[in-house]
Amino acid sequence: MRVLHRGAAAFATAAALLAGIAVAAEVRADPAPVDDSSFTETVTAPAAGERENFGASCGIVVEGSHVTAYCRNPYPDTDRVRLHVECARWWDLDTDSAPVAVPPADYAQVTGRCWKEVRSAWITHEPAGRG
Repeated sequence: MRVLHRGAAAFATAAALLAGIAVAAEVRADPAPVDDSSFTETVTAPAAGERENFGASCGIVVEGSHVTAYCRNPYPDTDRVRLHVECARWWDLDTDSAPVAVPPADYAQVTGRCWKEVRSAWITHEPAGRG
């Protein structure tokens, strides 16, 4: 009878651990929303002779006052990406990162920050042969 009791206790403990892991996986803090109403992005058709398939695909994560852009370039041309961060407070300096080259089939991470809240953040792209 004693062995059965220990087995039930072990089963209950394993079930509680698995339930805790499942709850922890579901309860994740989403990053603060980025307000993109303060800027507009102008999209133009590619110039003659320029490739249409260009530009790293980037995701931006805002955590408090820190901004991180994760960029992956699936195309055969190098892309130079820049992270632009606009801060919410008037006295807080907005920042523009230096261009970061993302070679073909490669990955780059660009960071920026404000002292307080972030109003908006965005990425710009430029072919590596320019500038």
